[in-house]
Amino acid sequence: MLEIRDLEVHYHTEDGDVHAVDGVNLTVRENQTIGLVGESGCGKSTLAKSLIRLLASNGEIVEGSVTLDGTEITELSLKELNKNIRWTEISMIPQNAMNALDPVQTVGDQIVEVILAHESDTSKRDARNRAKDLFEKLGIDENRIDDYPHQFSGGMAQRAIMGLALALSPTIILADEPTTALDVVIQDRILRVIKDLQDELGSAMILITHDMSVVSERCDDIAVMYGGRIVEYADAETIIKAPRHPYTLGLRNSFPDITEDSQNLISIPGAPPDLIDPDEGCKFAPRCPFAEDECWDVTPESREFDDGHFVKCHRADEAELLQREASKRDTWLDGTDESAEPATPEDVDD
Repeated sequence: MLEIRDLEVHYHTEDGDVHAVDGVNLTVRENQTIGLVGESGCGKSTLAKSLIRLLASNGEIVEGSVTLDGTEITELSLKELNKNIRWTEISMIPQNAMNALDPVQTVGDQIVEVILAHESDTSKRDARNRAKDLFEKLGIDENRIDDYPHQFSGGMAQRAIMGLALALSPTIILADEPTTALDVVIQDRILRVIKDLQDELGSAMILITHDMSVVSERCDDIAVMYGGRIVEYADAETIIKAPRHPYTLGLRNSFPDITEDSQNLISIPGAPPDLIDPDEGCKFAPRCPFAEDECWDVTPESREFDDGHFVKCHRADEAELLQREASKRDTWLDGTDESAEPATPEDVDD
């Protein structure tokens, strides 16, 4: 359904171009759910926003291709994009629901407006009934349809935004931390509703999250992003149980295992890389306990291990060694460059 090829997105700043997305390749199939994981500042949200060209004013797609069923999205005019792609084919659930809702319109009117803007043959009454139906599916009392955003709790507002995103039965849903403001019971309910709607409509979803438990349970495949690149991609079970990239192994250390007596999690030292005019080499090298000379000088190419397991790491073929050593706290404390702590520019959003 969606093909992303060699995509590069830069933010133009006074200090230089920030390479927020750096040569990303990704294929999204019908009814597939892909989890996009990584630390803040790794490029997850920028990648999602670039697919419907909702970047900040200083953001630009400088290279690459994004095609949806053969249509090249990067070449569409704004009018064509609004009419044929945004909301009808690709919709987005943003992180901050309160900022995404219009404070002077009722929540129901905002959903109705979206439906009527794209479906000229739909009556206002039918659109309102569809809005009520969405409220019910998402666990909101339909009598709240005439409330304003400030009358909603954070969790209710987040669910209302989901209703907006699902109002036109999109082909692909971009869900950017869709359950952040919700408790775990409501999280599970909402994710089940989204999955049911996916199955009903044949929709696909790119789920952006920091929660490894969510992606392990809800996603078919997982793409791990670091420094604007997808450094590892495989089915969810492989990423959770048998990752090959040191960064993925580091993320897995932050995920508690209920089968173990000890719940002392191991963090990754250091900070995400400076993405302004980055040098050659692996961007994770300054924080990687397994980095060798080659890692600093040569950018790793994507290699395939087993069927559909892609890794960008010079030592990916030493999976057994990396998995064993990465589970030890001393490995991370002794093997990284603590002095390499460049901050992500403040004017870049994830």
